Amino acid sequence: MDSRSRFGKVPRGARGFSLVELLCVLLILIVLATLLDSRLAGSRRRTALELCRKNLQTISLALNFYAGDNQGAFPLLKEAANSSAPLSLLVPRGTTETAIFLCPGSRDKALPEGEPFARRRISYAYYMGRSTNNSPTEVILSDWQVNDLPKTQGQPLFSPDGKKPANNHGKDGGNLLLVNGEAVRSGANAPRDLPVPPGIALLNPLP
Repeated sequence: MDSRSRFGKVPRGARGFSLVELLCVLLILIVLATLLDSRLAGSRRRTALELCRKNLQTISLALNFYAGDNQGAFPLLKEAANSSAPLSLLVPRGTTETAIFLCPGSRDKALPEGEPFARRRISYAYYMGRSTNNSPTEVILSDWQVNDLPKTQGQPLFSPDGKKPANNHGKDGGNLLLVNGEAVRSGANAPRDLPVPPGIALLNPLP
């Protein structure tokens, strides 16, 4: 006589979970974890974009401090090949805080505080040759751009897929700093025409 005939049927509530039930619970937990991770990742990206915007506004103060000593001209170095060299002129007189030249969304290495960084990589592109006399809505600085060419409205500006180049913020676009000190958010495509007229050079970060 087996145990079931000796002791009667096992009550339904006392049975263990079936394999199907365990798989269903596991599936629900995976879905919940995925949703939570997605929300946290989105929150981190939004935070990085906001911190980046504040970085650009702080750099704007240093740019204007420099321009005040140079007849309204922002930093300019003839034959500069990347944005680090001219923007390094802001340190240490314009600012001693070098962390502001690194986008929080990037993985760029930290810079030494209070020291010029002409040969180090920063995160931002720079429209060299502009001054305080330019239109207040012209772009002077931005997140790393896909290339150093002029952009027309709707053309790729930042990474469309989160891959290099121009992926400071993955595929979430980036920020643009205007001459008037305003930092504005942009998607992956240019929100308006961004020309590079004669006398202006768009310098991307070091590769």
